Amino acid sequence: MRVSMSRKSNCYDNAMMESFFGTLKAECVERQTYQTRQDARQAIFSYPETFYNRKRRHSALGYLSPLIFEEGGE
Repeated sequence: MRVSMSRKSNCYDNAMMESFFGTLKAECVERQTYQTRQDARQAIFSYPETFYNRKRRHSALGYLSPLIFEEGGE
């Protein structure tokens, strides 16, 4: 059986995660030089919680951060 990845609502479509990891790489990983692997792990672990979900504005949310969107807007 061949799986098509272009259909809407296909559970095998990972475009959203590819977009997130592309953003993570561009905004967090490529801009830094880490001294140790542990430093890199800590930065990558904290990125979604301290920046991506709280401060970064998302076009799908009317250019509000997810935190502000969940609180009901500006």
